[in-house]
Amino acid sequence: MDAELKEQLGALTLKLEGKSQNEVKSAIEAFEVKNKEVIDNQIKEVKESFEVQLKELQNHADKLDVKLQEKTKKEMVKGDAIKSAINENFEAIKSVRKGQAVQVKAVGDMTLGASLTGDQPRTYNYDVVSVPGQALNVSDLAGSVSISGGTYTFVKVVKGEGAIGAQTEGASKSQIDYDYTMVDVNTDFIAGFARYSKKMANNLPFLESSLPNELRRDYLISENAAFNTVLAGAATASTLTSGNSIERLIANVAVLEGINHVVNGIVISPADYWSILVTEKSTGAGYGLPGVVTFDGGILRISGIPIYKATWLAANKYFVGDWSRVKKVVTEGLSLDFSETEGSNFVKNEITARIEAQVALAVEQPSALIFGDFTTVA
Repeated sequence: MDAELKEQLGALTLKLEGKSQNEVKSAIEAFEVKNKEVIDNQIKEVKESFEVQLKELQNHADKLDVKLQEKTKKEMVKGDAIKSAINENFEAIKSVRKGQAVQVKAVGDMTLGASLTGDQPRTYNYDVVSVPGQALNVSDLAGSVSISGGTYTFVKVVKGEGAIGAQTEGASKSQIDYDYTMVDVNTDFIAGFARYSKKMANNLPFLESSLPNELRRDYLISENAAFNTVLAGAATASTLTSGNSIERLIANVAVLEGINHVVNGIVISPADYWSILVTEKSTGAGYGLPGVVTFDGGILRISGIPIYKATWLAANKYFVGDWSRVKKVVTEGLSLDFSETEGSNFVKNEITARIEAQVALAVEQPSALIFGDFTTVA
């Protein structure tokens, strides 16, 4: 309200003091008529001022509402993330003890490294990849005889004196005698064992089939080594000092057939076997083998006599002979036994696997087998 209007109202108030009600009413009405425009302008100014202030308040309220909505949305997203993390780690939270901290991870990409505790599932191949055994065993070449005791005795005859000859009429017939020798071969054990826990057997199902195979392979390797030593010690040593490998083998076949032995097998190392196949006719003349050497049925042969590869025989060594004159003597055949009571197995929950055989090798006719060396020279 402006000063002039205030002054007029003040003067009117003083003028009306002591007047009657009707006089006061008439004076006020006359004042309103006289100052209507001024009063209306004042009311309009007040109203406009109020509307401006109201609009400012509304704008401010709208801004506050937007901020509140954004904050609420963020809180909801955060709440969902926390809820998801809690659900993901519920078991860990449920089992937590007082004073222990629980690590709750936020939502993220799943990977084996980040999302998996422990090992991932595996697929096992129980066909164990093993070390190969020897393809040819001495027992594959030799004959076999089973005995009940620990000694095998064979009788060896040696020609004595005299000779059978043509009879001259009226003369005495020729007399001859023979000497006999009793030869003893004692069998002994070739054996070994492995010990393992019951837990290992239960947790590794492939052990039941794998272990026996490993033991049999290693037993045969040991048996072949022992029998090879017997063969080399009993066989007749070759006297050849010249010729290449194939020439020496052929010459030794001739030696044995010359004393009436029937050669049925030759044994050499794998290295020498394949070396024979690249034998030169002569230096610089290319490769070639004598006509009596053939490759039949996957086996190299000399006039039909098979040549065998054996890894138990050292390189440059060879055997040529009649293998029917060699016997594997068996008191107790190969056996594989398991025991949970051997030694301290019972109290330790262990199992012993034992493999063994009581055997020997008898070279009944040493002259029927020649042992030689391709590198021997005069």
